[in-house]
Amino acid sequence: MQFIVKFFPEITIKSKPVRKQFVKALRNNLRILLRPLDPEVDVQSDWDKITVSSQTDDESLRLQMVEVLSCTPGIAHFLDVKEFPYIDMHDAFEKTASLWGDRLAGQSFVVRCKRVGKHDFSSHQLEQYIGGGLNQHHETGGVDLHNPDVTVRLELRDDKLFIINQRHDGLGGFPMGSLDSVVSLISGGFDSTVSTYLTMKRGMRTHFCFFNLGGRDHEIGVKEVALYLWMKYGASSRVKFISVPFEGVVSEILKNVDDSQMGVILKRMMLRAGTQVAEKLSVQALVTGEAVAQVSSQTLTNLTVIDSATDMLVLRPLIASDKEDIIRISRQIGTEEFAAAMPEYCGVISVKPTTRAKPLKIEHEEGKFDFSVLDKALEDAAYINIDAIADEELSVQDVEVLNVPIQDGVIIDVRHPSEEERKPLKISNVDIQKIPFYDLHTRFAELDKSKSYLLYCDKGVMSKLHASHLVEQGYTNVKVYRP
Repeated sequence: MQFIVKFFPEITIKSKPVRKQFVKALRNNLRILLRPLDPEVDVQSDWDKITVSSQTDDESLRLQMVEVLSCTPGIAHFLDVKEFPYIDMHDAFEKTASLWGDRLAGQSFVVRCKRVGKHDFSSHQLEQYIGGGLNQHHETGGVDLHNPDVTVRLELRDDKLFIINQRHDGLGGFPMGSLDSVVSLISGGFDSTVSTYLTMKRGMRTHFCFFNLGGRDHEIGVKEVALYLWMKYGASSRVKFISVPFEGVVSEILKNVDDSQMGVILKRMMLRAGTQVAEKLSVQALVTGEAVAQVSSQTLTNLTVIDSATDMLVLRPLIASDKEDIIRISRQIGTEEFAAAMPEYCGVISVKPTTRAKPLKIEHEEGKFDFSVLDKALEDAAYINIDAIADEELSVQDVEVLNVPIQDGVIIDVRHPSEEERKPLKISNVDIQKIPFYDLHTRFAELDKSKSYLLYCDKGVMSKLHASHLVEQGYTNVKVYRP
């Protein structure tokens, strides 16, 4: 089998040295990605194309190679090609008919031929001969030179005939690793997964940085989607997955920062932490999934204040995107199901979040923040090669969910105090304790171990995440209350 790979148009307009560099990167990436499928695969490049050749005609292998080529950045389109020795026009017609004759039933068509070398006939004459034969010997819808249903494409290069069996669209973009690396701040939702994909598509080696606000379950979900993105679109380059434990940072914000300023300050803390991660990896830019005005922290005023927390470049590929467009892209790239199932874990919930943060106000509120907590989070950050995630035990702890309280059980309301005050949980004859989620793990060890505890929150997401985390730590007396 053979594939002819055509470059993304922006590669072809580069200067000669840059074009050669990009083509070399794409060729090397394809060798890395295809050789695990076929150790004998041959990948050769020239000025206007890359040729991928395999000595086997196994159909399952062909489909696997098509999948890899479809998801490799730098490719505009590629052609599934059948190669034959050129004998004469009639032999070329018979070989074309064997591939295309039955596929033209009831459809108008045209034959297009590209010819290179010395021959005693023109490309147009070869097109006429083969097209006429196909129309005469098969039940086609007729020849249509201007608006055909199907275009049959051939290439004749000296004494070799190439018949295009099928044309496949590529991903576009630049070859992975041909541009500088970035660190993407990924939460696992629609926005961050799509923005991460877009930087990978553009050719940037993209490391994954996750700020853990919800325990092991949340981290497992984000690792799964990060591994998926890397394996599908970026596996030619090794990158890191960095998990930064941010629960302490959230707790510090919730305890000491004015309610209206919490969201902006949390984002500033994330940029500060992301900057240090990037510097450790010798990376010059961060990537976020923010879009203008999608949430309160993403007004232009707030984004300006957030960005002032770092001198590092912050890229926002989705800045002018509509949510519907973001979800559509996530569906196309295969992350929609991941994102839809990912808990929307918000670290801070402000009653009236500011949309016009003022630098002096933010500076005042951050003066109450103990920055040693942020330093500790960075000190405890875990760096792992993305391919090593596949070897981890990506499973979550099962937690029993009950819709009615159990006898002698204690319900722990883990909601933020402002949420609890707005909608108090009232159940007769049941012991209810109020322990906000950011204090739960430190205070749980002090509770009576002989009792059973049911964690509660409005949506059941935060309670399940924290219950699972406690079970993982060895507590067997934890359940979830979900009325």
